Amino acid sequence: MTIVQRASDLIGDTPLLELAHTGTGSRLLLKLEQMNPTGSCKVRMARQMIIEAERDGRLRPGGHIVEPTSGNTGCGLALVALERGYRFTAVVDRHAAREKLRMLSAMGAQLLFVDCPSDGGPSSVRRRQVAARLAAELDAYHPDQHNNPGNGNGYGGLAVELLRQLGTVDVLVAAVGTGGSLCGTIRGLRAAGSWTRSVAVEPVGSIIFGGPPGVYHQTGAGSPAGFPVGSNVDRSLIDDAHRISDADAFAGARVVARRTGMLVGGTTGGAIHVALRRLFAYPPGSTVVVLCNDAGEKYLDSVYDDGWLRDREVLDELAQRRVERWFTTYAASVRIAARRKPAPDPAAVAVSA
Repeated sequence: MTIVQRASDLIGDTPLLELAHTGTGSRLLLKLEQMNPTGSCKVRMARQMIIEAERDGRLRPGGHIVEPTSGNTGCGLALVALERGYRFTAVVDRHAAREKLRMLSAMGAQLLFVDCPSDGGPSSVRRRQVAARLAAELDAYHPDQHNNPGNGNGYGGLAVELLRQLGTVDVLVAAVGTGGSLCGTIRGLRAAGSWTRSVAVEPVGSIIFGGPPGVYHQTGAGSPAGFPVGSNVDRSLIDDAHRISDADAFAGARVVARRTGMLVGGTTGGAIHVALRRLFAYPPGSTVVVLCNDAGEKYLDSVYDDGWLRDREVLDELAQRRVERWFTTYAASVRIAARRKPAPDPAAVAVSA
């Protein structure tokens, strides 16, 4: 057993879970990043942004960190800040999952709330404006996760882990918000010689890849109208981009919970939905990995609550049944492939014996 001195020393080496495989030899794996401290992959990049700021003098001992967040990056920053002796102010809104806000408070972060727009969507633009102004007033360090190179750099270790665990990754699928987790991991994989296909998933209503703006209830992914997409969304590293509705994303998460007992976040449910739907589209024998960016326990009052979904008109039983049918189809393809395997040649068996 390894005993560590700080919770951040437990970051990384997260496990893989096979979710589905097909008769063509392809398999869909979940990289369970919710096993990191704070229950999210974002702690990887939070630590890296702080380390890089310390190295170049942007963050001095006893300093103050100010950052807008929908929760997961904030929890990562809160953890690293308390370990390294910094104050941390998170600029948040009520669109964030309540459990994330409670986590931030539990770890000693100061919460500064910004009002949500009247349509109920995230206040991303306003949060960013308030954080930048407050950081300037307090002479605090403002990481600006959307444009900070340390964000993408924080996922180099994730690429190394995947190659060590699997040898190769043919397709990597992830929800995109800041872009750091998908683009940073892909950059690391390709630098190591693995020409992995990258698949980005954003909510319907997000404008990252040019779709019409609208209201969405997936938190931690996408960008609303008027929000400038940051430099960590590196389109040169993204091969495919898909948009996913709230109903389909939440259906993906809920079906996975009922089939495996693993609770994942709503945006991860969207990435799983896209990967499941397209699993037959990839070449036979493909290894497809979905980054499970955070834990579903943070969404028990939202994604996993029927009443919350009904209030927002995103509870869709048909969507859940579609996801179940994909699992049934892939299981059937395995049985069919097994029946089609040629019987062993009795003569060859006798010779080998």
